[in-house]
Amino acid sequence: MDQLSAAGKSKMRIANSVFFFVSGFGYSSWASRIPSIKHQLNLNEAQLGVVLFAMPVGLMLTMPLTAKMIKHFSSRVMMLIGALAFSLVLCLPGFAAYMWQLIVVLFFIGSTRNILGLSMNSQAVGIQALYDKSIMVTFHGIWSLAGFGGAAVGYVMVLFNVAPSYHLLFVGIAMLILSAIFYPSTYDYQPAETPDKSVFSMPDKHLLKFSLICFASMACENTLYDWSGVYFEKVVHASKSFAEAGFVVYMVTMTIGRFAGDRVVSAIGIKKVLTYSSGLVFAGLLVSVFLPYTLTVYLGYAMIGMGVSCIVPLIFSMAGKSKTMNSSQALAAISTVGYLGFVIIPPIVGFIAQIANLQIAFFVVAAFAAMMIWMVRKIEDEPAVS
Repeated sequence: MDQLSAAGKSKMRIANSVFFFVSGFGYSSWASRIPSIKHQLNLNEAQLGVVLFAMPVGLMLTMPLTAKMIKHFSSRVMMLIGALAFSLVLCLPGFAAYMWQLIVVLFFIGSTRNILGLSMNSQAVGIQALYDKSIMVTFHGIWSLAGFGGAAVGYVMVLFNVAPSYHLLFVGIAMLILSAIFYPSTYDYQPAETPDKSVFSMPDKHLLKFSLICFASMACENTLYDWSGVYFEKVVHASKSFAEAGFVVYMVTMTIGRFAGDRVVSAIGIKKVLTYSSGLVFAGLLVSVFLPYTLTVYLGYAMIGMGVSCIVPLIFSMAGKSKTMNSSQALAAISTVGYLGFVIIPPIVGFIAQIANLQIAFFVVAAFAAMMIWMVRKIEDEPAVS
């Protein structure tokens, strides 16, 4: 690895960044057309909820198996398979004529996105090992930036009444071409061999704290994805445009945090960044709960966005150094627990809001941020890198 030239490392880093772009742009392109496809199939809110649940089910069911596949075929090969399969399935949602067809398609979008996600993060861990400075967070920043791009293109497609079928078909084909072009430059990286574990292996004692931090961070992150606009409407009593602006504030600060994160990690170390990030998430949720006014909730959302920006990428980076599992197995193990927070907590927020109110629900979510602060204190100190 030390014999690789700076140009060679940079080439692999760019190639892996393209796969993060494919994942982010593809996912946000689909998300931007959900209202159009809902109208196209005449789905009510309950039916849409059932349909959307198919994606996390597909993701969760294939996650443990994906780690085994990466071990046998390498993260590089599985990343290409995941990207090609994800891009192909992405072409299909607009062509669904019945609700069951869309459920099947979304199940496979979740499954293929999981293959792409785990393998590209495993590649990122391998490439990170080639550098003395932190680069892991920037990969996730590219995902966020691609998400903005996909949402913007989706907005234009809606504005010009382009059918979801043609829009997503074009995006899927474009992502296929990008994946094929940049695959030859990816890192031919095989994680170190470790003893075989069960397909449904859970994180060991060493990785458990990372898993719980990942769970809590994803719970806070997806709560803002799903409920930030509703919070503005129900609690702040703001207009729809102010609610949408709140989500933009959250996404912009998250993206800025991800592009700035590697520099901060290089300056002060991973543990301090995780400590400050967890504190920002906790403080931002409390500001939003106890000062429910437009400007203060914007401030709270900005703090949460900046806080969650670095946590999961850095946890992935640290877990990839596990001595008891190879990087793909470690990422799969903590992701299995982490994505439970992403999937389970937002519906629980809705349940709490139904029996109490949304402020109390957000206060409960703040408890997960407090748990992060406590768990980060248990992580061993790592020196800053330069």
